[in-house]
Amino acid sequence: MSRERFLENPFYVLGVRPDCTRAELEREGQKLLGMLELGLPAAKKYQTPIGEAERTPELLRVAMAELRDPHKRLLHEVWAQLPAETLAAEPNPHDGSGAHPGPGPWPDAPAALGFGAKK
Repeated sequence: MSRERFLENPFYVLGVRPDCTRAELEREGQKLLGMLELGLPAAKKYQTPIGEAERTPELLRVAMAELRDPHKRLLHEVWAQLPAETLAAEPNPHDGSGAHPGPGPWPDAPAALGFGAKK
């Protein structure tokens, strides 16, 4: 369920941040719909915190409709707090390499929570 919350989040689909205005949302949605209609490759993919996804006209229309409803928009805002590049660029901790996934969205968390070397 949470995977879809990222992949289908209207803010990621439209490529805008949660603090944008309704006019900005509408403008970006119409621009992307036009770009898809023309077959421009720049409009076909979008970034989410868990990787790249494919954008379709139907997905754009659903995203715009979801963000027109203030209650639904608030829910999507909660799920859109991570920048689209945050987790997508980090290696998968479960890929068998044994590599740590990286610092994540709050690299100072261990120190802030009292973990780390004693002074």
